Amino acid sequence: MPNSARQTLAVVAILFATLMGQLARAADDPLPSWNECPAKQSIIAFVEKVTKEGGPDFVKPELRIATFDNDGTLWCEQPMYFQELFAFDRIKETAEQHPEWKDKEPYKFVLDGDLKALAAQGEKSLLEIVSATHAGMSVEDFHKIVREWMHTARHPRFHRPYDQCIYQPMVEVLKYLRANQFKTFIVSGGGVEFMRPWVEGAYGIPPQQVVGSSGVVKYEWNDGKPMLLKEPKVEFIDDGPGKPVGINRFIGRHPIFAFGNSDGDLEMLQWTTDGPESGPRPRIGLIVHHTDAEREYAYDRHSAVGKLDKALDAAPREGWFVVNMKDDWKVIFPPEKP
Repeated sequence: MPNSARQTLAVVAILFATLMGQLARAADDPLPSWNECPAKQSIIAFVEKVTKEGGPDFVKPELRIATFDNDGTLWCEQPMYFQELFAFDRIKETAEQHPEWKDKEPYKFVLDGDLKALAAQGEKSLLEIVSATHAGMSVEDFHKIVREWMHTARHPRFHRPYDQCIYQPMVEVLKYLRANQFKTFIVSGGGVEFMRPWVEGAYGIPPQQVVGSSGVVKYEWNDGKPMLLKEPKVEFIDDGPGKPVGINRFIGRHPIFAFGNSDGDLEMLQWTTDGPESGPRPRIGLIVHHTDAEREYAYDRHSAVGKLDKALDAAPREGWFVVNMKDDWKVIFPPEKP
């Protein structure tokens, strides 16, 4: 065989071996969308120590509870919470059925596109809009409306369906935990009935493992059939100090793993890492810090949405890991599905 042919074969063999090595390393990496960083290393180290049978930090599978905030932690929350955008779209879609909204605040602000005026009215007006668009129908009908909105609505900046504005690195964390017999829960200030129709397809989290804010639901017998009717009354707010209450009420076990992104997650993180039931068991708290204005958004202490101030100050004191989105994540969103 000529020397040139031997050299070519040698180069091909080296390239092939290099490629196989890279693929093997990628296969061994449970979080391939993460750069090597303290947060990634801490997640893997934590999972390895709590799943090592016979080890000093071993945790039984039934006690491996992981809780995740949703808005800003598992999916994007800017320029405003997606459930608010859903409510605004519902106002526009149903305005013909309510001609009085044309001249009535706060509905007229939505119809006129004057969101600054709406924001100036505060939380009470927003709750009125949510109540008007989320009530007066069965739970099943509401779920259908949410699913249709997820298929048709698009994010104003990224032009992708909202349920595809999820974070690929966080989807990998969820899968990695479940592969190691963790039970993953969403614990969010968002509406529980707004999340349940789509989270299983997006995150692999079934609807019964979603804890969220809720309105009053009433049982009725209608036209010979039973139904659950959504009423315009708030039952439970699963945000801030409400999150540990919701965890206790709906999960009934103490988390050993918690992931948030804002001051609304402060109490959940405290409850996970410092709560009285955590005892000697290992536990970990993490925070997504939005630092990537180019690929997503950059915001923290002064943001009207997803404010991260007190929790950011508490992180070093409590030993929570802060994920720098710009530096720690190779990608933000998964490839868009057709």
